[in-house]
This record gives sequence, structure tokens and C-alpha cells, in this order.
Amino acid sequence: MEYILFILLIPIAFILILGTFFVVKQQTSAVIERFGKYQSVRASGLHLKIPLIDKIAGKLSLRVMQLDVVVETKTKDNVFVKIKVSVQYQVMTKRVYEAFYELDYPQDQITSYVFDVVRAEVPKMRLDDVFEKKDDIANAVKGELNEAMINYGYDIIKTLVTDIDPNEEVKSAMNSINASERKKIAAQYEGDATRILIVEKAKAEAESKRLQGQGIADQRREIARGLEESVDVLNKVGINSQEASALIVVTQHYDTLQSVGSDTNSNLILLPNSPQAGSDMLNNMVAAFTASNQIGEAMKKKKDDDKKK
Repeated sequence: MEYILFILLIPIAFILILGTFFVVKQQTSAVIERFGKYQSVRASGLHLKIPLIDKIAGKLSLRVMQLDVVVETKTKDNVFVKIKVSVQYQVMTKRVYEAFYELDYPQDQITSYVFDVVRAEVPKMRLDDVFEKKDDIANAVKGELNEAMINYGYDIIKTLVTDIDPNEEVKSAMNSINASERKKIAAQYEGDATRILIVEKAKAEAESKRLQGQGIADQRREIARGLEESVDVLNKVGINSQEASALIVVTQHYDTLQSVGSDTNSNLILLPNSPQAGSDMLNNMVAAFTASNQIGEAMKKKKDDDKKK
């Protein structure tokens, strides 16, 4: 009988021993109750409790956790937008009691505060301001949550506005506005480039004309110098200036005819032209020069007479 009793006591003792020792993992707190009443909070490590009297009511993780909340609200310019807020929170080591007993579902409590703050802040802003001031929204959510959740043993580490999603039609309109602005800027740059090209082309043409005019002036200057030298040479052989000038003009006339004949693509038209054209031109020019000299001498004589009177 005693042997049977001993055999029965072995598993009971084993169960009692197992019920006495327990282990709490790292970054975890265990809440111990005695007859249903709070007894203590145990940190990580190996611990003892009274079997059948003490029990582990629950365990809370002390790690940083994240809750993502999506809130749909309206902006000041009547645009509906979905805002995703990520809340990073943690159970405070010294306030495990409040975190365990005060709230059944802390995630629901956090979600309610996020909805309340976002729907109070965003309607004050225009859509563009929501994108620009998302940090202000996050700070407002964190401030409200910290004030409320610290009483329940939760510390709000960080709140982040991770996504702002307007209506599809609004996004399409915003993209169209952006594309139009970029096209406008591109057109302005293209217009500036065209204007610069026209100005530079005009400057180049002006410089070309200036150089061309300078070249023509130099050419005519050299021609005049050549004519002067030719007249001097002809004067030395007994040909007067008028006859020499006429002879040079006739020579240039025939040079021009030769040039026209050698160039099949020339657009030059020389009128009149006949076998006796050279002789007639020479006689006409000599007569013209003679008449011109006579007129000049008559005018000079008249001026001298007027001065004597």
C-alpha cells in the first residue's frame, strides 16, 4: 500500500516542481496573480512561484511594436484623401501593471486617437499643405497619443505619416497640371534658345556685311590705285588723262565680256554690245570727259569773275 502511494506521489511532486519554476524570456514581463489578485511583475530570467496558489496571469512584450492606421478624411479644398499613419509604441517597464490591467485592446485605443487627431488637423489644410506639412500631422498625433496612452503604461516612440493617397481623379489632375507646367517651362526655354539663335545669327550677318563692305572698299581702293598707276604710265607715252581713262574703261569692258563668256552660270547682262561698241564707247567717253572739263573751266572762270566784281 505504501509502495502504491509512493508511486502516486511521484508524478504529483513532479507536477508541483514544474509548477514552481518558470522562465520569462528577454524583453518580456510576466504578471503573477495569487488567488486572482495581482501579486507581482517578473522580469526576464528563472523565477519561483507557489504551485496551485500563484499563476502567470499573462505576459507582455517590452519590444517596440508598430500599428498602421489608415484614415480617410477631407482637406480644406474638399479633396478626399487616405492617410496612413504608422505608430511605434512600447510598454513601459515600470508601468506593466497599468498596461496589463487598464486596457483590453490597446491597439483599438491608439487607432481611435489617430482617427480623432488626423480628422481634426487635415481639414484645416489644403491638399498641397498636407504633403508639405505631414511632419506636423505626425507630431500632433504623437503629442495627443503620448498624453493619453502614458496613463495606461504605453510610451509612444514615434509616429510617421507614411502614405498620402488622394482620389485617383485628383492624382490625374495633379499630374496634368504638373505636365502642363513642365511644357510651359520647356516652351520658354525653347523660345529663349530661338531668340538667342536669331540674335547671334543677326550679329554674324552684320559682321559678315561689315567685313564684306571692308573688302569691297579695299578692292576699290586697290582698283583706284591701279588705275592711277595705269594713267601715269599712259601719260608717259603721250596719252592724256581723258584718253587714258577711256582706254582703261574700254579694256575693262572687254575683260567683262571675256569673263561672261568663260562662265556659263553667269547672270550678268551687258547692254549694248556690237563690234563697233568699243570704238563708240571710247569716242563717247572722250567727248564726255572733254565736255566735263570745259564745263568745269567755265564754272571756275565765272567764279573768278564774280570775285573780281
